Amino acid sequence: MSHAAQLWLFFVVVFGVIALPGLDMAFVFGSALSGGRARGLAAVGGIVAGGLCHVLMAALGISVLVKLVPGVFRALLLAGALYIAWIGVALLRATATLQAPAAGQALPWAATFRQGMLTCLLNPKAYLFMLAIFPQFLRPADGALWLQALVLWAIIALTQGGVYGTLALLGGRVRGWLHGRPAAGAWATRCVGALLVAVAALTAAEAWPRP
Repeated sequence: MSHAAQLWLFFVVVFGVIALPGLDMAFVFGSALSGGRARGLAAVGGIVAGGLCHVLMAALGISVLVKLVPGVFRALLLAGALYIAWIGVALLRATATLQAPAAGQALPWAATFRQGMLTCLLNPKAYLFMLAIFPQFLRPADGALWLQALVLWAIIALTQGGVYGTLALLGGRVRGWLHGRPAAGAWATRCVGALLVAVAALTAAEAWPRP
């Protein structure tokens, strides 16, 4: 297989993984729905930055530790689930509806960026990807491994930006439609919170030891 064909195959695999619903997708949509397009895109930026950290950790061999010590992986699952559940419960308990920010009031995009990065770092599926798939596309015959890893990360980042960015824009449009409809906005806020809690519960279930 040529190097170009290998990169196309990597893109197809990455797109399939990113398009699957999970912690990152739920966080992006929830951020866009509760804070608008700018906040949703900030969440996307944080997730892309988290993806870079995953590549660096894979290069440093930290992902191997996750594979060798199953308890570490379970801890990541539980930590990610608890974090997303905390955000979901906060939305369920929120008394404010989805309202546009007041004039001159800036959205907390920096905080959302950090939360998105943390969500990505606590996403156990990313570690499975870095362990099982990412190394298969690094070939010494194609040149420096660090440069190949950088190219693969660029593919991951662009795919995340395309998929999650589209979701953020969609969430922003839905929020715009809900503006001026307080009852619908309150209902949507709680639905997003319930969705995040459900995703967290499924993630935590994966960490539960099976007989």
